[in-house]
Amino acid sequence: MAENRHKSLGLSDEEVLDMFRTMLLARKIDERMWLLNRAGKIPFVISCQGQEAAQVGASYALDREKDYALPYYRDMGVVLSFGMTAKDLMLSGFAKAEDPNSGGRQMPGHFGQKENRIVTGSSPVTTQVPHAVGIALAGKMEKKDFVSIVTFGEGSSNQGDFHEGANFAGVHKLPVIFMVENNKYAISVPVAKQLACEKVSDRAIGYGMPGYTVDGNDPLAVYEAVKAAADRGRNGEGPTLIETVSYRLTPHSSDDDDRTYREREEVEEAKKKDSILTFADYLREQNILTEEKEDELNKELDQLVNEATDYAENAAYAEAESALNYVYEE
Repeated sequence: MAENRHKSLGLSDEEVLDMFRTMLLARKIDERMWLLNRAGKIPFVISCQGQEAAQVGASYALDREKDYALPYYRDMGVVLSFGMTAKDLMLSGFAKAEDPNSGGRQMPGHFGQKENRIVTGSSPVTTQVPHAVGIALAGKMEKKDFVSIVTFGEGSSNQGDFHEGANFAGVHKLPVIFMVENNKYAISVPVAKQLACEKVSDRAIGYGMPGYTVDGNDPLAVYEAVKAAADRGRNGEGPTLIETVSYRLTPHSSDDDDRTYREREEVEEAKKKDSILTFADYLREQNILTEEKEDELNKELDQLVNEATDYAENAAYAEAESALNYVYEE
């Protein structure tokens, strides 16, 4: 049997199997959304494929009963971990009235759900970073024991919002985790043309915080890094910058043709490191994911996605008049 890494991190067999379940659910929802888009049933998809390990590994390292998540548009793995359901996400994809994120007003991927402390994001990238810092500041001022985690792409780490947020968090030693999901591309711009430094984590020292780069295809490596960062935050030691390196397996969105800027061979090579495959292999080596268990899991999640799709497709759209709700005081 291969080295038992999850036990050394304090994770049980049941916990790592649940991590895999959430990763697999995110993948299956995402794949279904592409089919629905190509069938003309939903307008837009922006994918999490290739980044599920980082998203779920990070989320499971937090206290999902009290910590705050400020996800970016690819973070289906984060929001599922924090309590959103397949049905919630499908309602968003179909832009139906019951969509918990925005009542069908926003594009998919603009996550927000107050009851699960998933803080609403907006279309301009990186605007969630100062919000996460503000939440961490409020928690510190009120002496509340929570951390905030904010996720964003490596392209976003070049925006002013990131630098202002990181500087403020560093100065005030705030309990916030900055997690950069480096998927190698900012839409069509490869990372080599985005950064002059070797790694995004190299930027941490300028803001007085530690920075780490970890394998974003390894949920246990991400779990370990985020757990340590959360402990630092809770102990009053301030923020941490974590860079998870993976690969975006799909085009930027359903409106993008990635064949214009990257070779198919590059994408096919990256698919060999797909965390859905590699983490499944690890769980099989540990005798956690048996053939029987895998069949059972696939059937369960396929049924869940089918039910969510049917429900969302048949759900009601919002009344046109509701477009003005929450705009003016009533």
